[in-house]
Amino acid sequence: MPRQSARQAAQAKLTAEAIGRVEEKVVATKVSKAKSAASVVESKVEVNKRATTKRKVDYNEDKEDESVKSDVNDINDIKEEEDDEPSTKPAPKKRKTTTTSSKKTDDSMPLAARTPLNTLKLAMKIGAHVSAAGGVQNSITNASSIGANAFAIFLKPHRTWKYPPFSPETPSLFSSLLKTSTYTPDIILPHASYLINLAQPDKEKSTQAYSSFLDDLKRCDALGITLYNFHPGSTGGLPMSEACARIASHLNTAHKATKSVITVLENMCGSGNIIGSSFSDLATIISLVEDKSRVGVCLDTCHAFAAGYDIRSPEAYAKTMREFDEVVGLKYLKAFHLNDSKAPFSSHRDLHENIGQGFLGLRAFHNVVNDERLQNIPMVLETPIEVKGPDGKKTEDKKIWADEIKLLESLIGMDAESKEFKDLEVELQKKGAAERKRIQEQVDKKADKDAKKAAPKGKKGAAAAAKKKKKTEEEACDSCGEESE
Repeated sequence: MPRQSARQAAQAKLTAEAIGRVEEKVVATKVSKAKSAASVVESKVEVNKRATTKRKVDYNEDKEDESVKSDVNDINDIKEEEDDEPSTKPAPKKRKTTTTSSKKTDDSMPLAARTPLNTLKLAMKIGAHVSAAGGVQNSITNASSIGANAFAIFLKPHRTWKYPPFSPETPSLFSSLLKTSTYTPDIILPHASYLINLAQPDKEKSTQAYSSFLDDLKRCDALGITLYNFHPGSTGGLPMSEACARIASHLNTAHKATKSVITVLENMCGSGNIIGSSFSDLATIISLVEDKSRVGVCLDTCHAFAAGYDIRSPEAYAKTMREFDEVVGLKYLKAFHLNDSKAPFSSHRDLHENIGQGFLGLRAFHNVVNDERLQNIPMVLETPIEVKGPDGKKTEDKKIWADEIKLLESLIGMDAESKEFKDLEVELQKKGAAERKRIQEQVDKKADKDAKKAAPKGKKGAAAAAKKKKKTEEEACDSCGEESE
């Protein structure tokens, strides 16, 4: 029978009940290629119809994760394979990441077992910033699959101001899975949207930022999460003291509007208008917070190093931590972000590198994980996990995090003068040598260029050069986020 006739016959048999079933399955599961030609046609009709309208998704997903659109793309893949007739619509763009089916398989297969804390010499809770695509409850499975004893997530899409609420069943699903997995709420460190700037001087933008911030805190309350990490933001060119006061004012208001979540300030890498590059910025904000039990600090190792705080040797680490205690107070230290740095010391560039492969080196992390004062707080990896395949496409390899968690745990109690440690240190430095050299050349080239521009050229020229340098330093902090216009 001609193909067109078969298709018409199949469409004629469709019932309202069958169409309803397909609608429910299109987003939830990939349509099997083993279905009959009639079922394939039915799916195509429904997908095309849905493609013209906005998908309804649970916005506790990370929208930047390709898997958000996976099921519709999977059906379109079947359409291309099964339908040899010309289409009037352009083919869907080919995705750079793996397909949903293989992605789900990868996520469901444990890459490493969680290390019982009582088997470690110190109770260091180490994990990574995992995906919450498909619902925040999925982050628990993703964390467990890499052997994490702590983890971070985005509670909603982090590069947009649009954030519909959780679905009604999300809190109960999250709570149930959390108990099943034996995780506790205090080891979860949600990260704020990069758009939020509580120091924003513009009234309208300030209201927008605060609304998103408060929404996140209420999501934490709903899920029972006790910590919430955010970037302090930018002064917008106004005095630092005024910017810190605006942040503290928002925190005071938010604390009164929520239950018990602790708002955690993250130290930053930049200078100029970026807030949090120095410990004194953080101390100033904390001093203005009314309820001191509701505020804390997350130290990012890469940010600290880029900002000029050295932790590479035991002596340098002790000095930096002593300064933090004197200026801010160790009692406010609630979490760590564990990242090596592709950029050299005091470069003001936020370029995360894998553990031991950057300018920080393995000894810096040995210092951190062997500090008994840091036990039982979440320590979260934000190291790169994208790898380039033979076809040139980049994919995420979560085994990198699984391996780094085990690496960091192995450093607890290890003799840093032993052959085992020295060999590991050399091996990891070799892996990152090419990238360190590349970034060092960039830094040196920029320094030479800045030196030439800073040469005497009159008061007006010097002022312009200083202003440009200040702006460049701010832009160098790659993960600080940008304000939405």
